[in-house]
Amino acid sequence: MRCLLIVSILAGIVGSVSGHRAPVTARKSLGFGPTIPHAVYRSIPRQNHVNEFMPQSSNLDPFEVARQFIDDIIGPDQVQSSYKIRSDSYTDPSTGVTHVYVRQLLHGIEVADGNMNINIKDGKILSYGNSFFAGKPPSLVAKSDSRTLPHPHREYCEDLKAELDNHLGVLASIQNEQAPMGSDKITELPPSMSHLAHLHTSNCQFHGLADEMASKRPQALEDVGDMRPALLEFMVAATPKSEVVNEILGKYDEHLGRMTISTVSHLTSEGEQAFHVDNAPDTVNPVKASIAYVQVPSEDGSVELVPVWKFEVEMENNWYEAAVSAFAPHRIISVVDWASDAPIPPPEAPKEPATYNVFAWGINDPSDGNRTLEKENFDSLASPIGWHTLPFANDPSYKGVKPSDEFYRNTSTTFGNNVFAQENWEGQNAYLYNYRPDAGSSSVYDYQYKPKASESDEAMDVAQSYINATVTQLFYTSNMIHDLYYRYGFTEVAGNFQQYNFGRGGREGDAVIANAQDGSGFNNANFMTPPDGSNGRMRMYLWNTANPYRDGDFEAGIVIHEYSHGLSTRLTGGPMNSGCLGWGESGGMGEGWGDFLATTIRSTANYSDYPMGAWAANRPRGIRNYPYSLNETVNPSTYQTLDKPGYWGVHAIGEVWAQILWLVSQALIEKHGFSETLYPPLPLENGTIPTNDFYRPAVGKKPLVPKHGNTLSVQLVINGMKLQPCQPSFFDARDAIILADEELTGGENFCTLWKAFSLRGLGTDANVQGRTPWGGGIRTNGFATPATCN
Repeated sequence: MRCLLIVSILAGIVGSVSGHRAPVTARKSLGFGPTIPHAVYRSIPRQNHVNEFMPQSSNLDPFEVARQFIDDIIGPDQVQSSYKIRSDSYTDPSTGVTHVYVRQLLHGIEVADGNMNINIKDGKILSYGNSFFAGKPPSLVAKSDSRTLPHPHREYCEDLKAELDNHLGVLASIQNEQAPMGSDKITELPPSMSHLAHLHTSNCQFHGLADEMASKRPQALEDVGDMRPALLEFMVAATPKSEVVNEILGKYDEHLGRMTISTVSHLTSEGEQAFHVDNAPDTVNPVKASIAYVQVPSEDGSVELVPVWKFEVEMENNWYEAAVSAFAPHRIISVVDWASDAPIPPPEAPKEPATYNVFAWGINDPSDGNRTLEKENFDSLASPIGWHTLPFANDPSYKGVKPSDEFYRNTSTTFGNNVFAQENWEGQNAYLYNYRPDAGSSSVYDYQYKPKASESDEAMDVAQSYINATVTQLFYTSNMIHDLYYRYGFTEVAGNFQQYNFGRGGREGDAVIANAQDGSGFNNANFMTPPDGSNGRMRMYLWNTANPYRDGDFEAGIVIHEYSHGLSTRLTGGPMNSGCLGWGESGGMGEGWGDFLATTIRSTANYSDYPMGAWAANRPRGIRNYPYSLNETVNPSTYQTLDKPGYWGVHAIGEVWAQILWLVSQALIEKHGFSETLYPPLPLENGTIPTNDFYRPAVGKKPLVPKHGNTLSVQLVINGMKLQPCQPSFFDARDAIILADEELTGGENFCTLWKAFSLRGLGTDANVQGRTPWGGGIRTNGFATPATCN
């Protein structure tokens, strides 16, 4: 019975449904890796008066404080261990906290998961995260017998299969009780189970390929100098195209011969030794490769350093950072997809400001209100030159001769310094010359949006007929998000998305590529977040959940959720490390922050429960298990809910985190009140920011403190992202938010925050045993708060 159930389920997933209820498309995405058992995060909350961090003079350079601290941790015995302070470290001008990001080096080679983030203010270390390898370093690129090491890809697939079997057992029991004797087919799957089955079929088919290839090519076991076999075997696991798999496996040596290697030269010695590999199958750009170590834990609790090839692989629908064993067998040790999906639902010099006919900021979707004419809402801090202007030198689309006396170029389309918005009906990576509405000299983007029911074969034509309104809406919403997050600290030095950074630090050339009505799928959305200096890419889809189709570009919550992946990925672990939110609790919180911020942005002074994605999915309860609510009967999620069947994936994990943050926010609102706007006041002509009714009165050089509960919660959540370590747990992120309040308000909300976290089981006595990298383990709710709060 079990085998028949598996066969019928996997077959049903690739079936089809006619008419407007076509099946949702599931993008293939790999994401797994080892958990480092010795990784720690330490912070000192206000009520804990024992400071384990060494005291320093408030006048001491924060980077010198960091160096002394790192040297103390490494110790004199580990002479082969060193480190580099990454160039994306920065001092946050809004908080005065210096965020120092450190990567471990052994023999001059980076330990890819050997990270330290140290948060310093006034000479004092506020908190730090540390996952440095502390064992005996191996000899230079020593050969590891990777056949005897733990196998993260296989372990991921075994755990996934066990979770799927658990679900199948429950469904089989129900069927045996309810279905006719001998029935062997389940006709409808719960969404979470469909997702697990899809993951198993798409991600686990080739987890044994490395051992098979090593047995066929024994001469490769000693060769570490050629990264092409490791990359080629990774592409077999990564590509979603069966024809590419067959082509690689059928013509393996021929593909190796086509792939060419070139060295990437750097101006200074700070750049790592890197290579470009051209002609890798199913990639859209050359693959960047470098040698590194990764830490792999063994069953006995020890940790071994494994030499790997670290790849950055850009594909049509994915952008992977992968670590693959440098020696054969070339097993995938870890992989992070910089592209983050929206959840798949159940199939039920500034010119005059432009004007847009859009659903204004705060209107979540067409069911909430009507379109109105809105002015370009840039301010002199977030967007000094407006939304439609950028330097000629930073404009990738400009092919003319730059006027000798002009620096900036004003555009008349949805193309500017923060966002490039356009249609992408072909679903390809090309975007520069895709269609955009052109308002001409009027700068008025006023286009018709009147969707109408149609026959199934005409639905796409109907949607495409209002593309001008769609792209205008996506451009407007994305720029509003850029400006809002900027004012809460997602600035240039923190890794935000801008083509030109106005000399304010950070890496530029990375405006968000926002594709409307993307032709690569339905009923979804995703965001790719490479490191600072490379363009983020947002893809918004049509939803064939109703007639007429519903356009995800018109649901602000979906756009905000996707853009927030860029926010959380760039802030966690630093702007140049996009691998900190790849899977498990960390990946789940990446989804949860997006839900929380989207829900907070649409909320009003009159409290209401809110679902996610309800309009686009044509489903009143939305695309989550529950709406976000204060009522436990409406949303019963607690920390321990993560152990339930169906909460294995990042979206389910994320909604638990978002629900907890929703309660934290409501507790702050109860204490401090509600602001009708999340936007801080515009700066005065002299550059100062008036406090108005938004901020508390300014005190010296201290950061401005939002006055109301909803604005304060957004500030604390964003500040917490900067303070938490790479690959944070729920506990780490909770502690970082509490520390953020300590630094911003002096800890006046310490007990308010702890009590709110404890309401859903994330109190001081919460616990987890046997946590796996992808979310498994046994959790215990904790409802206690610190003694000072009782």
